[in-house]
Amino acid sequence: MKRRAVILTGLASAFLAACSSKFVTYNGPKVTFITVDKTKRRMRLFHNDRVLKQYRFELGFAPTGHKEIEGDGKTPEGRYFIDRKNPNSSFFLSLGISYPNRRDIARAHSMGKSPGGDIFIHGTPSKYSGRDDWTWGCIAVTNREMRNIFAMVDVGTPIVIRA
Repeated sequence: MKRRAVILTGLASAFLAACSSKFVTYNGPKVTFITVDKTKRRMRLFHNDRVLKQYRFELGFAPTGHKEIEGDGKTPEGRYFIDRKNPNSSFFLSLGISYPNRRDIARAHSMGKSPGGDIFIHGTPSKYSGRDDWTWGCIAVTNREMRNIFAMVDVGTPIVIRA
């Protein structure tokens, strides 16, 4: 009887651990591109011309305008692509955005500055939950939403970020 209780406890623990995993699987249509509307705070994941999912988000501490230099708190605007997936992010999970491009680098260098980098779509640590515009230029969604986005979006997916 004792052995059965130990086995059942072990199975229950394994089940709960699997349920709380930050990784989920996605078997739906491929995400072919992402749009981000900074003003409306709406990110959409598309399969061709069909919206698959839509999310609200937080931005950097200076959300208006295109990112020009490192530390300006702005989120870039323009055409980029998802260039990496980070399962070990300090912000739960994250998807890298290919900022800066050549134009971004040239603009920053013309001002004698660095364009910065490490712009991501990422989750929200509990200390920032409920705060508005707290990132350094990234796009932050809830961890629950990020779990799904991470599963749905592949490296190479185009992303258009608009004012």
